[in-house]
Amino acid sequence: MSQKLSIIIPAYNEAKTIHLILDKVKAVVLLNDIQKEIIIVNDFSTDGTTQAIEEYQVAHPNLNIQYCSHEKNKGKGAALHTGIQKATGDFLIIQDADLEYDPEEYNLLLKPMIQGNADVVYGSRFIGGKPHRILFYWHSIGNRWLTNLSNMFTDLNLTDMETCYKLFKTEIIQNLALKENRFGFEPEVTAKISRIKDVRIYEVGISYYGRTYEEGKKIGWRDGFRAIWCILKYNLWAK
Repeated sequence: MSQKLSIIIPAYNEAKTIHLILDKVKAVVLLNDIQKEIIIVNDFSTDGTTQAIEEYQVAHPNLNIQYCSHEKNKGKGAALHTGIQKATGDFLIIQDADLEYDPEEYNLLLKPMIQGNADVVYGSRFIGGKPHRILFYWHSIGNRWLTNLSNMFTDLNLTDMETCYKLFKTEIIQNLALKENRFGFEPEVTAKISRIKDVRIYEVGISYYGRTYEEGKKIGWRDGFRAIWCILKYNLWAK
């Protein structure tokens, strides 16, 4: 019996790219004939995202897409919570609705898991020889600083805690009590995963096709301060 990968896509005002990323997800052929379950969570978009998703579903009736929407904007983390609870796959991966990450690399993350070595796999933008768009110096410094701060508490040696591409055995992430509704999801899930007894966490190098704020990037400096708070909250004070 084929295994299944649940692909969680949180979407907020991504009308320009949602159909493009869905085309890429659709085109991927997964290792071991793993099947795909696409779960799109529309976080109360105010552009044409809703219409674009509905049109895509009509045009691709044979593609396994679950679609749900929030009645108000709750944040990326909240959209992920919704998608995670609806997942029915053996494995679960997070996919942003923009084009910063390449679905063709799902198999890089899946390999250590289907070989029986990993329970969780992070895709790092800072290791390996994959393409990496050159953009914001202080963002890269901030990402590494937050990763190091997180590592100090979790005792992990991750290189990219803030990466979008995180692959989990579905039962593991569905059993976590996740609370953060915005970008605090990343440090929270990392902290809680790190405390699971005997969990096996791997990291693989991935590409990164970052975008500018003019192109739709949403995360800002306030989210960096929130990440610091979440690292302390879910590592130090949660204990």
